[in-house]
Amino acid sequence: MYFGNQITKFYQILKQDFLKYQAQTSPYPLGMEVSHAVGSYIYDTNNKKYLDFVAGVSACALGHQHPRVNEAIKNQLDKYSHVMVYGEYAQHPAVEYCKLLVSLLPPELNKIYLVNSGTEACEGALKLVRRVTGRSQLISCHNAYHGNTMGSMSVMGFEERKQIFRPLIPDVDFITFNNEADLQKITSKTAGVILESIQGGAGFIQPTNDFLLKVKQRCEAVGALLIVDEIQPGFGRTGKLFGFENYNVIPDVVIIGKGMGGGMPVGGFIANEKHMDLLSHDPKLGHITTFGGHPVIAAACLATLQEITETDLIQQTLVKEKLFRELLVHPLIEEIRGKGLMLVAMTKNSEITNQVIFKCQDKGLILFWLLFEGCAIRITPPLTITEAEIKEGCAIILEAMNEVMTENC
Repeated sequence: MYFGNQITKFYQILKQDFLKYQAQTSPYPLGMEVSHAVGSYIYDTNNKKYLDFVAGVSACALGHQHPRVNEAIKNQLDKYSHVMVYGEYAQHPAVEYCKLLVSLLPPELNKIYLVNSGTEACEGALKLVRRVTGRSQLISCHNAYHGNTMGSMSVMGFEERKQIFRPLIPDVDFITFNNEADLQKITSKTAGVILESIQGGAGFIQPTNDFLLKVKQRCEAVGALLIVDEIQPGFGRTGKLFGFENYNVIPDVVIIGKGMGGGMPVGGFIANEKHMDLLSHDPKLGHITTFGGHPVIAAACLATLQEITETDLIQQTLVKEKLFRELLVHPLIEEIRGKGLMLVAMTKNSEITNQVIFKCQDKGLILFWLLFEGCAIRITPPLTITEAEIKEGCAIILEAMNEVMTENC
């Protein structure tokens, strides 16, 4: 009994200490006190369970505590953890992971640099295109998001989030996603163009009218390189292993992260060997990282990739998308955007979106926001979400929307 009281006391101060000792990213964090998570559910310290329709913002591709990933992590821990900075020692999990991933990619994309996060992968990719071309100009898209470190922020297309941190890196220009007239901004001064295969923070906007292909063709015409950011769409979320495969284009550089690690922190950038090898000389150590390719993380990545590609999870994302679209019909939903299990329900305004998200959390369903589009309700569940769980979650969304509609009449 005494032990039980101690646990209760610990949980009572958990949120208080979270707010006191951890730096916050917003004035009002949700502050759920997490006890454990399994499959498609997260449990709080009162043992209330929440169906997870966010998957750690697309990071937990196989849900929580996936047995194949957990086993891989535990097995590697019994062998060795960090032994040397990236790029010096041959370590089996990282080598096997890169070898498998390259075998699943177009032949032009045949070398991988493993890092610790998506934003670090973006930094490396930006450096790489400057190193390859000898040029400085970078072009991104309005409302783009590629991370929050200084280089990544420099190619973020949302001035409100950037202004206070200026000056950022110079010689960056912006085009509008799906606006072909803007492609004339890509010139012989351009080192690289960076695009998301599906714009995430902007509202899960897909390329139309072969836009990605036309960007690549323009890059080839002027000697620039195309970087495609697959941090959110990648690893099966859109019905292909990578989002760009839906749009008939092969990038020069691919940025990866989030879903690649089965919930573990990781990122990477992929390019052709002749380009990637330039980071090793003139100057040597052109890009370095201590923990990139960490053997425990790489073991989790390998298990995750094997599970995604050896099962029908990728094909099932399109079946599950169809079910979401069939179920989520409501007067407050103006449209469903996205592809596969990278979806948003668009409402009329941000106030409706906020009310629905908060009501759903109270009812045991986790939804979330997008960075720049206030009307969007994020729906990015684990790829392992079941049909029954989709029906359960959609029923909660519709119930919450009915309440919002009644209260606002």
